[in-house]
Amino acid sequence: MHKFRSLQSTPRMTAFFFNNKCIVYRSRIIFVAMKKIALLFSLICAVQMNAQTWQVGNTTLTESDLVTGLSLPWEMVWGADDFIWCTTRVGKVLRIDPSTGTYTSVLDKTSLIPYSGGSEPGMLGMTLHPDFLNTPKVYVVYNYTQGNNVKERLSMFDWDGTSLVNEVQLINAIGGNSIHNGSRLVITADQKILMSTGDTGDGGVSSQNLSSLNGKMLRINLDGSIPSDNPDPASYVYSYGHRNSQGLAVGPTGIIYSSEHGQNSSDEFNIIEPGRNYGWPSVQGACNTTAEIAYCTANNVKEPLIEWTPCRAVNGIEFYNHPAIPEWNNCILMAVLGGIPNNYERMSVLHLSADGLSLTTADVSGSNTNSDAFFQSFNKRLRDICVNPHDGSVYIALNGSSYPGAGPNTIKKFQNLVWAGVQNEGVSQNLNVYPNPASERVTVEFSSNQLGGNYSVYSFSGALMAEGKISTLKNELNVSEWSKGNYFVVSESSVGTTSKTFIVQ
Repeated sequence: MHKFRSLQSTPRMTAFFFNNKCIVYRSRIIFVAMKKIALLFSLICAVQMNAQTWQVGNTTLTESDLVTGLSLPWEMVWGADDFIWCTTRVGKVLRIDPSTGTYTSVLDKTSLIPYSGGSEPGMLGMTLHPDFLNTPKVYVVYNYTQGNNVKERLSMFDWDGTSLVNEVQLINAIGGNSIHNGSRLVITADQKILMSTGDTGDGGVSSQNLSSLNGKMLRINLDGSIPSDNPDPASYVYSYGHRNSQGLAVGPTGIIYSSEHGQNSSDEFNIIEPGRNYGWPSVQGACNTTAEIAYCTANNVKEPLIEWTPCRAVNGIEFYNHPAIPEWNNCILMAVLGGIPNNYERMSVLHLSADGLSLTTADVSGSNTNSDAFFQSFNKRLRDICVNPHDGSVYIALNGSSYPGAGPNTIKKFQNLVWAGVQNEGVSQNLNVYPNPASERVTVEFSSNQLGGNYSVYSFSGALMAEGKISTLKNELNVSEWSKGNYFVVSESSVGTTSKTFIVQ
């Protein structure tokens, strides 16, 4: 390839030699294009100089905090409206702008949900109607109390453009408890809802009881009725013998994948098939003991594609196939909470075979240097993963550093800025904090539509450092006497809630 040589032809035309071929362009187009390219790379350099980056093969991902200060983000779903829909265990559904991180609460069930901060019930799985733009319905699983007992229900809501309204309770009184409530939701290729339920800590008694809805995968019509082609046309049960599955994803050929918590050993990654028994409590992981082999033969047990011992507490999963991160194409991205000792927090990458029926490589060893393990250095419990279908960005919900979750919780974004290009260059941020890191003073900059709202500044330990009314577009804070560490600003106004993190050093 030769260097470009410019040949002046007319004042409005420019010719370039490239691979010995003369290519003629209008000079204004070239000028504008080169300006945009220069601007893009200057922006990328500026962003990356002040941000953490991660290397995935030949791809560089830039890390940023989309939202900080949430109380246990649990499920994230990319909606057809190009917003991230997020449940929080305390009982809210949030609708988050993926460009700015500004969010609004569109459903609040905190008064019903038995969330104590030290146990597992809450607002859990969520999915949107497969034709959401024309049929704006949202499906949500949440726990509630009935007398002195914890229960679980699947409900359907209408989206009216502002809130989730007109609740229709599709399935009620599923058993619940302080632990092992599941529950993820996904829409399968045949337009059915698949819902995972936990065994509520009963040791697997319910998992093998086909009359119980616990310890199962349930298959449900979009209107809440039982599909006529279920293994038992009178039952929601699609598969059984599950302990507590908290990850569901559908591959491009319709294969249903699931991650499932083991007891002390044998966390599992499964393919879900109708009518199959997944073995719990008689079988953990593969059928590899004399007793397990006999049980598996007699009970049509489906073995996992892979298992992990000791348990890592595998959680939300997402199928990835996007040119922004080619190294992760045809892979399952899996959020890992890390287990009770918190030794394995990470995002694991599971590489699928071409037909999706097996794994070619996966994060198995538990080593912090494993090339298929990412983000271990956060030392945070990774709860769920969401993918932007347009630019391939990956969003990860963190649930603090200890079981069952401690704040401040963050949703992080990882983006290939080079691939994303200039498509987002016109996006205006509702909130900006600079310099970052800071040592003496920090400027908090608001957008005009936030005027009249309120702001608060917190340390990551939860201490309120500053607060006030948003009466001007810029507010300067003296941080010279603040302890070194991480902080975040939260603004609340008519446009919603926005947060930004910054460092004092």
